[in-house]
Amino acid sequence: MTATHKRTYSRYAMEALGLFGKTVRLGRMQHRLTAQELAERIGVSRSTLQRIEKGDPKVEIGLMFEAAAIVGVKLFDADGNGITALTGRMDDRIALLPKHVYKAGKQIVDEF
Repeated sequence: MTATHKRTYSRYAMEALGLFGKTVRLGRMQHRLTAQELAERIGVSRSTLQRIEKGDPKVEIGLMFEAAAIVGVKLFDADGNGITALTGRMDDRIALLPKHVYKAGKQIVDEF
C-alpha cells in the first residue's frame, strides 16, 4: 500500500481550475440542466460533478473536458474543426523538435 502525500498546486493552476469549474456550472445552468442530469450524461455521481464545478484538481481531466463539451464550453477554439487543425499544427511543431531532451553535460566557458 502506498502512502498518499499532499500535492501542492500553484495559485495560477488553482485559479484556472476554479474558473473552469465556474464556466461549466454557468453552461449547465444556461442549458437548464440540473446537477443530477448533467452528472448522468457524463456518467459520474452528482458529488463528482460538484467537484468539477468547484475546480477540484483531483478530478480526471477527461471528465472535466466531457462536462465542458456537454454544456457547450469551448476549450481551444470556437468550433470542432479548429481543434483538429490546432492538433495538426502542434504535431508539426513537435516533429521539428529533437526526439529526446538531454541535460547539458559540461558547461563550456568561452570567455577568452
